[in-house]
Amino acid sequence: MQARLLLVEDDLEIARIICDLLRREGYEVTWATTGLEGWEDFQEASYDLVLVDLMLPEMDGFTLCKNIRLKSDVPMIIISARTEDADKVHGLDLGADDYISKPFSLVELKARVNSHLRRWRRYRGVPEREQVSSYTNGLNIHWNQQKVLLNEEEISLTEKEFSLLNILANHPDRIFSKSDLYEHVWNQVDAEGLHTVTVHIKSLRAKLKDPAKHPIFIQTVWGKGYRFIGDIL
Repeated sequence: MQARLLLVEDDLEIARIICDLLRREGYEVTWATTGLEGWEDFQEASYDLVLVDLMLPEMDGFTLCKNIRLKSDVPMIIISARTEDADKVHGLDLGADDYISKPFSLVELKARVNSHLRRWRRYRGVPEREQVSSYTNGLNIHWNQQKVLLNEEEISLTEKEFSLLNILANHPDRIFSKSDLYEHVWNQVDAEGLHTVTVHIKSLRAKLKDPAKHPIFIQTVWGKGYRFIGDIL
């Protein structure tokens, strides 16, 4: 089940990275660059989680958190460069559910967002719908459980292998360079990581019984990268 998230962050580069991360996870993300804009966005739509920076123009993050909490019980995560205990306590006292200090790990941010969304859904009594994609040649992907079946037999994938399959399968026919995949899956920008992508793609193909010369799932586009070519049923 797709969730709607509101990000209020005035740092363009940080906002871009967070938006890219959360959208790759399948979330719908609205981005506001000022506290006032974030407050207006919150009042105009329904959100499942809000991420708020503290040092915002027009309306600071503390005021925004206070206003949101007076209106809704939606989960709120503060993301801030202010690491003083007093700021953390003040933010939590105003109703924030979590506080992440900059700089932060993208892996940790993703985990915290997912955790708060699960609690929010349980609080509202919303069951998580099982999401399954079925393809020709016997491939079935159970997204919620991160389980992959080939001809009804479960395949044991590592976390990175599943993440690669996730990105490729959810953007069929789009070509991803090795740099793209390394940035998305490993959350790093590093030319030395390209060999790591090659090794993991090779392992993933072997487990999917997908020959590189005659692919049925992952195709190599020479000089460009990889794309998913599995036909969905």
